[in-house]
Amino acid sequence: MKKTFLSFLSLIFLIFTFNFLFKHPPFVLAEDCVSTCTNLLDCQTKMESCQHAWDLMEQAIKPHEEDLRKMETDIANFQKRIKQIEGELFIKEKEIKKGDENLAAQEEVLAKRVRHFYIRSYYDNPLVLIFSKGSAASFLRELAYQRAVTNEDKKKITEIVLYLKDLETKKQQLETEKTGLASIKAETDKRAESVRKLLKEATSYQQKLEGSISSLQTAILAVKSGGFTASVGDSELADDYNASIKGFRESAPSGSFAVFSFGAYTHRKGMSQYGARGRAGQGKNYREILRAYYGKEPVNKDTGGNISVSGYGSMEFETTYLYGIAEMPSTWGTDALKAQAVAARSFALRYKQNGTTICADEGCQVFNKGKSNNPPSSWKQAVDETRGQVLEDVVTYYSSTTGGFITTMGWDTTDGSGGSNFFDKSYEKLSGSPWAYKAWYTKGYDVNSDKCGRSNPWLTASDLADIVNAALVLKNTNDDRITPTTTSCWGGNPYNQDELRNVARQYGGINSVDSVSVIQGDGTTNEVVINGSIRLSGADFKKGFNLRAPGYLKIPQSGFSFFNIEKK
Repeated sequence: MKKTFLSFLSLIFLIFTFNFLFKHPPFVLAEDCVSTCTNLLDCQTKMESCQHAWDLMEQAIKPHEEDLRKMETDIANFQKRIKQIEGELFIKEKEIKKGDENLAAQEEVLAKRVRHFYIRSYYDNPLVLIFSKGSAASFLRELAYQRAVTNEDKKKITEIVLYLKDLETKKQQLETEKTGLASIKAETDKRAESVRKLLKEATSYQQKLEGSISSLQTAILAVKSGGFTASVGDSELADDYNASIKGFRESAPSGSFAVFSFGAYTHRKGMSQYGARGRAGQGKNYREILRAYYGKEPVNKDTGGNISVSGYGSMEFETTYLYGIAEMPSTWGTDALKAQAVAARSFALRYKQNGTTICADEGCQVFNKGKSNNPPSSWKQAVDETRGQVLEDVVTYYSSTTGGFITTMGWDTTDGSGGSNFFDKSYEKLSGSPWAYKAWYTKGYDVNSDKCGRSNPWLTASDLADIVNAALVLKNTNDDRITPTTTSCWGGNPYNQDELRNVARQYGGINSVDSVSVIQGDGTTNEVVINGSIRLSGADFKKGFNLRAPGYLKIPQSGFSFFNIEKK
């Protein structure tokens, strides 16, 4: 008992020391440790801060991990001893019960013998007894015998009483020890749980530091190679909350990943429509907008006459066909609408001049006959006020959202440059494009299209590891079993995650993803770095992702790869 009590005192001292250390945790020194940086010096400084914080945390954790193991051993010993005491108490209670029964029986025998002796002694005259028996010797023998029997019974009863008294004493001692141990165990359990929680938090923080260190190492490589790691703010919303960065950061489980595309269904040529809206919102007129995207301003041309439209036949070019163009919301600003009118006119003029029929859908540009009969006043005004204005010697391609970079002009940002904060200064972000930064998990581009039973595009660490394994295998082979595991939507005979992990082992396959960094270049994802050591080109990762990701998750870009991977 003394040893147990001393052990408990040592535990209390240990826990006090541990709690004192964590009331002044070393990770408060890591406030400057973040996973993004702007230049080489900034990256190196932040990485040193992260590493220093990690080292301090390691020094704080290591000694107490062993102490916690000893504490847990003591808890197990307490529990074992309590069970032993319970067993001993059970035995002693049985012995006491049996002793009580024996004592009762012995007391009854003694009482009979004593009563019999004294009755005889009381009624019989000793002298008569002596003479009637013939001699005093026989009387004395009988008397001695009676007394010997009585004394023997007294001795036996005394032994039983002392034995029971000893049992009761030992039982009380066991009860006291059991109560004390139970109290110590409860307190130790409580303290140990607190220590476990603190160690878990400290270890979790170390893992975050490791992720930051890995990201900063990647950022240093990116800076040295002319690339960068992108940072995206919290306020951007896609047309689907769960597909937005805001939804991911607010609602996804901790440890989740999501792959976000910069732009989506686009050829990245000519004008970004959301970019035009953003430029108009920044005070640019339609001529400046057109010059930014196409490198020239419009000139006046004779655009009278008809154009042949697929499914509708021939119609007047300016006042019927252009009125029916349904490519930009009529609620957008005047200069954005005028830029769209000139781009649409210039695009269709080639068909008119060549005498060929123009299609009426996204393959050319969308035409709505009902709109042409009753155009919104703002759109009609934009067409009328730019009548005859076209861009010469350029195909006026345009698309909704390009992701902040256009192959025909470069960065579509307020300062015309990229860098880690390019997204926040992109005109598409400023105009609120729902596709500028989105994680895609629907079958089509419509937010209401089939989702293959999923409610979000978030991935677990094992899901992302499976996609990385797919990319590693596809980089070396053409394996037709690398398809989504969601056969309910895709069919086929895909590997399960364990099978694919075994196949990928020879190519450096992994079990889980702890950290991931993405190095961006000029409008393209140069490299994805997983766990600090596995490196995949953006194209290789995209191929693995689009062939293996569950459900309809995808990077919906054709001819380029420009995406980011977020971790919560």
